[in-house]
Amino acid sequence: MKYEAKAWKETEGPSLRNFDEKKQIDSVNGALALRPQIEAIIDEIWEKGFDGIYFAGIGGTYASGMQAEVYMRGRSSLPVFVENAAEFLTTGNRRFTKNSVVIYSSVSGNTKEMVQLVERVRGIGARIFAFIDTPGSVLTQPDKQDYLVVYSMNEQLKFYMAANYLMYKNGEFEDYERYNREMEAHLAQALAQVEKDADAWAYEYARNKVAFLNGHKDLPHYFIGSGNQYGATYSYAMCYWEEQMWIRTKSISCQEFFHGMQEIIVADTPVTLFMGEDEQRPLAERVAKFLPRVNANYTIIDTKEHELKGISPEFRGTISHLVMHGVNNRVDAYMELFLRHPLSIRRYYRQFEY
Repeated sequence: MKYEAKAWKETEGPSLRNFDEKKQIDSVNGALALRPQIEAIIDEIWEKGFDGIYFAGIGGTYASGMQAEVYMRGRSSLPVFVENAAEFLTTGNRRFTKNSVVIYSSVSGNTKEMVQLVERVRGIGARIFAFIDTPGSVLTQPDKQDYLVVYSMNEQLKFYMAANYLMYKNGEFEDYERYNREMEAHLAQALAQVEKDADAWAYEYARNKVAFLNGHKDLPHYFIGSGNQYGATYSYAMCYWEEQMWIRTKSISCQEFFHGMQEIIVADTPVTLFMGEDEQRPLAERVAKFLPRVNANYTIIDTKEHELKGISPEFRGTISHLVMHGVNNRVDAYMELFLRHPLSIRRYYRQFEY
């Protein structure tokens, strides 16, 4: 049999690659349906009392914790903190006691740092509320937590559901019932529509980014964001472009951009700004006004451009990180296509002991 090398041909255009609308809608609705279970757990935590709520994680789960903490910081008087698992294991936290509560999420259910964190917290005697994606994994075992929700994906949504009910219990979320009626009726469809609406744009963005990357392999791509978008910025740069795509990146908050990074931005520096709709949007707007003055290779992704049918304007900021995630899902699908690099492959992560 004769084999012939064939030149690669670009696909004809955007095609909603790797998008299963029904599966996505069912996934979000399934997460929203966890609300009674989450509320029952928070009720028990509340009844027993606590001296602090600690969202803990490592890598992407730490980024989700950062989003939950900044979300609550300006809205709630509750003692809420975020901890990086590896830092907690080495540095500890003198404020953390047997009366504290850890809320964490794990996709695999066996991440080394999270298993060690659970052991440390158990030794202190504090309570643990775990969201685990993988049934039957190490961290789902009964001795590993006090409260457990097993459901795959939607980590950021699950964290916010817990945060929202904590604030409601503390008398800080008057519109809690109306909010949830809207989310349960409209969120899943709205997020699916975000992906459909962003698809053609994401195709062009990914094609242009990969073309630029091929000629500038050593130049990092800069991601900027603030508020609940900073967790997205941090995670997207690190967990997606670095870990999955092997592209050099740097992430920075909008508030810190003007104290260092702005000096190394020149005409062709690749920059992407995430703009959300929470109280820190003005910080992103300041960066958005600056970039065109010095840079011709920037992209602004603004969640405000998406309709989010059925969601009241006052609630949009609470889900803008989910909107950004939807847009980035489309980008990822086409980055994988143009890079010719399956995003499931890792060079080093979990490939050997380190």
